[in-house]
Amino acid sequence: MQLELRHLEAVCRIAEAGSLGRAAARLGVSQPALSAQLRRIERVAGGELFTRGRHGVDPTPLGEFVLSKARRVLGEMDALAAGARAAAPHPTLRLGCILLVLVDRLIGRLEQEFAGQEIEVDIEHSVTTLTRLLAAGRYDAVVYGEVADHEVPLPDGVAARTLVPKEPFCVRMSAAHPLAGRDRIELADLAGETWMTMVEDDDGGPEALVDACAKAGFTPRLRYRIADRKMHYDLIAAGRAISVSQPTAPPAEGTVLRPLAGDPVTGRIRLAWNRAAVSERRAGLLYRAAGLAYLDNVPANAFHRIWWESRPELHPALD
Repeated sequence: MQLELRHLEAVCRIAEAGSLGRAAARLGVSQPALSAQLRRIERVAGGELFTRGRHGVDPTPLGEFVLSKARRVLGEMDALAAGARAAAPHPTLRLGCILLVLVDRLIGRLEQEFAGQEIEVDIEHSVTTLTRLLAAGRYDAVVYGEVADHEVPLPDGVAARTLVPKEPFCVRMSAAHPLAGRDRIELADLAGETWMTMVEDDDGGPEALVDACAKAGFTPRLRYRIADRKMHYDLIAAGRAISVSQPTAPPAEGTVLRPLAGDPVTGRIRLAWNRAAVSERRAGLLYRAAGLAYLDNVPANAFHRIWWESRPELHPALD
């Protein structure tokens, strides 16, 4: 067996994740499969690359050497792919996004800003996957969210710009819920509820929700994790669960959106792009398209429109 790029990527992901389980999840493989692959890589490398303990894995001296070379090789391959695309006369712009509310309006805005240019937009359910594919040259740019103090690590050669520095998450609940008639809801009043967890589990969202609930005096009962919007809304409308939501989310039959008192959970939206594949001008057009798509959704909920209009310092600079 010879080492291939996929083997080098696996070693790097194990080191970044700090455990085989987390690395396997980020790579989209099972932990036993990744463990078997690591053993094969170690046989070729001539020794153990990681020491394994109760709290995860740490690189051995040999592992540190392999990691330094692997990162360099992967970086050069990414630069080669990005440079080749940048040299193409009319490269297709490939954009990856997590399932933010603004994505619904983003495609139309991109068509306006990039008139006559080919654009591909993919949706991922993991920020880690987005940034990994950005590093690998699969995407030229990505739009993603971060919750509370979480910062998504970005690969080398990537520039980033914050689109919306702060937005307060609200709660979606059944229109028949006893608290649905309130204008604003205290988080502590939701202590006995069953929660729909966020689809993205690597943007800091679940940790932020658990931390906010702890400060409110309870531990949330997290049960459902559903990406399909219709099923998500149907479960809430039926009174089976509640969920946190972006304040720009659209109405859904049988449900209501209500702000949380004190804004206990907040997020931000960012744009990142590969500098070798996306010029400053194209990055500016991307930023403008995403900013306009966000603004298109602000009027969806009167409570957020009032909150937003009172904070002009948070508005994206679209001039």
